[in-house]
Amino acid sequence: MEHALSPAALAELRRPRPYPAVSVLTPTHRREPENAQDPVRLRNVVADAKKQLESDPAVTRERRADVVRQLEEALTEVDLTHAEDGLVIFAAPGEHQVWSLARTVPERVVLADTFLTRNLVSAQAAERPFWVLSVSADRVTLWNGGGDRVVEERAGGFPLTRSTDNFDAERQERIGDLPSTFRDESTRHFLRDADTAMGRLLRGHPRPLYVTGETAALSLLDEVGSVTHGAVHIRHGGLADSSAETVWQAVRPMVTADSRRSTDEVARDLESARGHKTYAAGLDEVWQSAREGRVRLLAVEENYRATVRDDGGDHLTPAESGDLDAREDIVDEIVEQCLETGADVRFVPDGMLGDATGIAGVLRY
Repeated sequence: MEHALSPAALAELRRPRPYPAVSVLTPTHRREPENAQDPVRLRNVVADAKKQLESDPAVTRERRADVVRQLEEALTEVDLTHAEDGLVIFAAPGEHQVWSLARTVPERVVLADTFLTRNLVSAQAAERPFWVLSVSADRVTLWNGGGDRVVEERAGGFPLTRSTDNFDAERQERIGDLPSTFRDESTRHFLRDADTAMGRLLRGHPRPLYVTGETAALSLLDEVGSVTHGAVHIRHGGLADSSAETVWQAVRPMVTADSRRSTDEVARDLESARGHKTYAAGLDEVWQSAREGRVRLLAVEENYRATVRDDGGDHLTPAESGDLDAREDIVDEIVEQCLETGADVRFVPDGMLGDATGIAGVLRY
């Protein structure tokens, strides 16, 4: 099952497919007794997807058989013993993917010519994504972080490696010869290339950046480069060739502290917006502002959910789950809309937004 939504993965998921591209969503649970229902719900929602394929006159017999086979293969890859809060299966002719999300999703089946990605996008934003760059003299590894994990990101030229005659970075660390290693001209060029590659990645996919390495490595990277100057430096060597869990444990204290500072910053921005008349609060007001592209900063409480009905395109009215025309993931719709118009989206602890009832924004005008 997939967990980390990289920019490249999202772009690939969003490209058009031959009809039908099937999106199957179902909530899952981490603990007993709630998780006892998950296998039954999963089988039922996949059965519903098969029924929709069977009854859709636009789906040929060959494509129906192909997509059903993809759904069945996807089911074999689901591991509910490690379930999080939501599960998404994508299936189209010749392909399928299974995604586990640390954010709940409504139970739903959608047949279209693209996959339904809004719930993945919202889940990623809720996990507060960040980059980790682990630096050594012969390898620079990029990690994609969010929630409570990191995974190696093989994109943008990373990992960067080099092999030189008679070069043994680990041995030089053991014998204390690191300073001379990082004065070497070839090492300077290597780390300058890493800084350039990281700069390109950050321009396209800006996120907070943490850089790990020996003190000498971090000092040289700052000297020869520029994009890591504003990054959080963590003096911890040996992570360029380490496991994802080891990297996560090394950066976790700094990530937690930054999360607290981010929450305080959001509170200040919202309070300032009240005084400048650029404050929006509540689902209906924020939804209208998001549609107009006016939201600069969106704040959402972590577990806020709402089910609504679109009242003629002008207002949202409360609805019950399962009602005709009910929109059960309206919060995720707003999150995706705001991200696509360049807004900064922050998830904050439950109860922080007070009378805003779960969602608030700072407007551009």
